Amino acid sequence: MNTAASLRDIAGNLVLVGAGKMGAAMLDGWAARGIDIGRVVVIEPQPSLQVSRYLPQGLRLNPADKTLRAGAIVVAVKPQSAVEVLPALTPLVDPSTVVISIMAGRKLAMLEAAFPANTAIVRTMPNTPAAIGRGITVAVPNPRVTPPQRQLAERLLAAIGAVEWISDEGLMDAVTAVSGSGPAYVFLLAECMAKAGVAAGLPADLAEKLARATVAGSGELLHLSPEDAATLRKNVTSPGGTTSAALDVLMSRESLERLMKDAIAAATRRSRELGG
Repeated sequence: MNTAASLRDIAGNLVLVGAGKMGAAMLDGWAARGIDIGRVVVIEPQPSLQVSRYLPQGLRLNPADKTLRAGAIVVAVKPQSAVEVLPALTPLVDPSTVVISIMAGRKLAMLEAAFPANTAIVRTMPNTPAAIGRGITVAVPNPRVTPPQRQLAERLLAAIGAVEWISDEGLMDAVTAVSGSGPAYVFLLAECMAKAGVAAGLPADLAEKLARATVAGSGELLHLSPEDAATLRKNVTSPGGTTSAALDVLMSRESLERLMKDAIAAATRRSRELGG
């Protein structure tokens, strides 16, 4: 089944709580896959134009209906808002509801304590390329999530990119360090390449264009190629050539691999600290 192909048959109310950049990206993804916008409820005190443009299609924004029940609730608020926001959502939950959280660092135990007993909950960690439908989200369910609820969660998450599932919530800190924070590492690479190009004598605007296009194009090649990153690296490296000379530096004793291991270890530790 192509989980991202269509959401036309989604039944029940879908409640999106928080429609900032990530929430709005999800809404766009759902709309692109044919969801009935009339089934979507958005709770957002400061809706953007990106969200408000769906009002003519039947989007319900901040409804006062106290009898509303949700088939799925997607919680996309900032983690620090959880304590204030979550209690107000409990009237929306019934035994068939699945709650999907994209709040960084908020563990299943915390979420379970905030909702009625036996609520099905999926904790997730997406990343910022979700804004263009090219993110990757890692999800972990609690024991209450049924196979149909897991499938529903996957279909909703697939609207912003690839989805991977884990069973051990303890891996979420490393997930956060690799993919959640990972886009910043790639942007830093492009930034450093541009600065190095200037140091080598290139005009700043040309160095910026070359670095940006090279990182973006290489990422797309990695995305589309069946070969792994190591093979693609070897394919572009001629023995004794310019690429080899550069890689001798990057793969030296104080290597990029060692720096990346240290960086991801630091991010993993910090994620654990923030999660308590």
